[in-house]
Amino acid sequence: MDTISAAPSLYQFGRHKLLHLVRHAQGVHNLESDKSCDPLTSFEFVDAELSPLGWQQVRDQRKEVCASGLLETIEVVITSPMTRTLETAVGIFLGENQPDRLDVTSIADANVKSDETSTFNGLPIIAYELCRERMGKYECDKRRTISQYRSRFPAVDFSLIENEDDNLWKADERETHEAVKERGMKFIKWLWERKENEIAVVSHGVFLQQAMIELINNNECYPLMDDDPRSRFKNCEIRSVIIFYESVLGLGSDSLSTKTNNCGRIRIPYELELQRDSAKDNVSMEELEVIN
Repeated sequence: MDTISAAPSLYQFGRHKLLHLVRHAQGVHNLESDKSCDPLTSFEFVDAELSPLGWQQVRDQRKEVCASGLLETIEVVITSPMTRTLETAVGIFLGENQPDRLDVTSIADANVKSDETSTFNGLPIIAYELCRERMGKYECDKRRTISQYRSRFPAVDFSLIENEDDNLWKADERETHEAVKERGMKFIKWLWERKENEIAVVSHGVFLQQAMIELINNNECYPLMDDDPRSRFKNCEIRSVIIFYESVLGLGSDSLSTKTNNCGRIRIPYELELQRDSAKDNVSMEELEVIN
């Protein structure tokens, strides 16, 4: 990795958190939506699972996350309680020693602790409803019962999910983009209230994009990437972003340079990594509507 001269100190951002935002790997509904939008309203795609390509994306991303040392700095993983996000979260963050495994239940069972929130190398995974995809109408965004998830993903903490059944998804009403943005900001506020300073979030295309647009419009974040951070997340892409209360006015658009690899992993500039370690403490509706 190339070093960057005069990279800004994290202290320059004031009060902040470092988020690693992950869109789930390709789901079977993503694959079918390339042909037609009809499958999205089919019961065949209720709570869609990952496709074979999606599992390969998870394996590739897991290798990158392990090689980068990210597992050593992330303190918690927050995931949407949908099968495709749970499979992505468990596959990437719990499966580092089983690069050829696709059975997330076996991966989870091998690392579960019965008397406390399950962790792997001290890394908990917590499911939370606020970071779900845009809800309503599309069957792929309707979740299963929490009991079904608990039996398949025993290493995930579902204690913050209030309802056994999905009371949020409505067959005849699609959540507006403004409502998604509002929910995204509630989610960011919730992250602020947590004790962790470096957090991975596994979520969905529309939710992540709307949250990024709102954060940027409110000048409340600093994306660590060269490309437009308001653009659509690719499947299994990870983008890192610093969120903070204080304004970033005074920092030019080229104040940070970053590198990405072909898996979409965002690498934090070398000097910024050292400072973090030493401290230790306008998008079209058509694009937004691309399948989650």
